[in-house]
Amino acid sequence: MSLIQPSGELSAKIKEELREPANPADIERDIGIIREWLSKQPHLPKDMDDARLRTFLRGCKFSLERVKQKLDMYYTMRNAVPEFFTDRDVSRPEMAEVLNVIHMPPLPGLTPNGCRVVMLRGTDKDIATPNVIESMKATLMIGDIRLAEESVGVAGDVYVLDASVATPTHFAKFTPALVKKFLICVQEAYPVKLKEVHVINVSPIVDTIVNFVKPFLKEKIRERIHIHSNIEDLYKYVPKAMLPSEYGGDAGSCKELNDAWRAKMGEYTAWFKEQEASKANESLRPGAPKTADELFGMDGTFRQLTID
Repeated sequence: MSLIQPSGELSAKIKEELREPANPADIERDIGIIREWLSKQPHLPKDMDDARLRTFLRGCKFSLERVKQKLDMYYTMRNAVPEFFTDRDVSRPEMAEVLNVIHMPPLPGLTPNGCRVVMLRGTDKDIATPNVIESMKATLMIGDIRLAEESVGVAGDVYVLDASVATPTHFAKFTPALVKKFLICVQEAYPVKLKEVHVINVSPIVDTIVNFVKPFLKEKIRERIHIHSNIEDLYKYVPKAMLPSEYGGDAGSCKELNDAWRAKMGEYTAWFKEQEASKANESLRPGAPKTADELFGMDGTFRQLTID
């Protein structure tokens, strides 16, 4: 699976939006500054490659302080939530099952304003609830791959969530603590610029799920959630042609796209295994170590997702 990268005028527009320096030497200088900072952080690994550092810089609009915060959280989360960052192997039965029943492929093309579109859909409403942790793990695996393979930089991400097979049973295992941990990982540890979330094929359960998740989202992201009553409305935001064939597009079927990403994830198996040791060492952190309570702060006020 290859991701089409922006070029020409679109690339120039994105670079301006991301405040990317025109001179490549300035980017290399910033990478050097980050590497020097990492060398002085006894609790953080030093193994981040240049390609991923560039993605962090772009995702943080070249704010060096923001990059430092993101990198610290990136490695801190690997230590704090090991269930998301260990056993990252698509050949494991638990992971294979998730990828069989949930399609979550980033699409090859780009929107007119240079955003990457990610689909998320279940395949059958009658299947048993897949392993929630494995599902979240797979999402973060794709995120790690994109850190390396978004080689030019995109304007942001657009998520399209197809709720056609969503049932109350499927979401009964989504605890507040687990959802909060996952969304903190996504929002604080990865250089993601989430531009829009579109929910299609809605049912009464959707409002309940959205309201359950909203407290864990930043306000600006909450305001970017769009609920669509028909597919035509989605086309106003995401061009029809770039969507999978199930939605009238030309990108191929969701299964084909998902299988291509499964193969891509398989290519990274050795890297994922090596990365299990690449995490923050809290015993070496200057000052006080980061505790789970400090990071996630579950104060008992969040309720279990209850759906009638």
